[in-house]
Amino acid sequence: MRLYEHPLSGNSHKVRLLLSFLGLDCESVTVDLLSGAQQREPFLTLNPRGEVPVLEEEGLVLRDSMAILVYLAARHGEGRWLPREPAKMAQVMEWLAFASGWIQYGLFTARAIVSFGAAGNALPPTFPGNLEEASLRARKSLDILEKQLGEGDWLAGEAATIADIACFPYVAMAPMGKISLEPYPAVQGWIARFKALPGYLSMPGL
Repeated sequence: MRLYEHPLSGNSHKVRLLLSFLGLDCESVTVDLLSGAQQREPFLTLNPRGEVPVLEEEGLVLRDSMAILVYLAARHGEGRWLPREPAKMAQVMEWLAFASGWIQYGLFTARAIVSFGAAGNALPPTFPGNLEEASLRARKSLDILEKQLGEGDWLAGEAATIADIACFPYVAMAPMGKISLEPYPAVQGWIARFKALPGYLSMPGL
């Protein structure tokens, strides 16, 4: 198993977290995002989207963090991180979609603009992005998470799942995008619970 990633990528970190929780060994290949290696060959042959992470295993190539989480949890998780019961599985998928949309274009983008000077999301590095728009989406996302986590410890059920993994990194790194977590005590409690999970890994900004 081989993971193409970058240490500052929260999307890469989602996969690193699940690999650690599952106790799986994986070869790590760093793609230098800061020099734009993801937008050049040979990486573009591997992933025409020009994004990390990418997972290779036994001839399979997966090019999206959510797809990788589903694959690893379904293949190696024995129902622990991705419930097999259809309704519970669908609840997890709702939060994967939330992470790919609301969080990506809010918290992810705010962090990218403030901390790295670019909007990310496969846009050219000279594209400035819209911090006001990203911040508005970020706070709305946190409002939604605060309500959900005020009703239970985890996003989809009574235990942590890949729903929590998918949402965690960019929520926890919200201050890197000048988004305060102080108004969100339930979210802060969830972050603390997540960090206490056996096998938890940190990264810069967490």
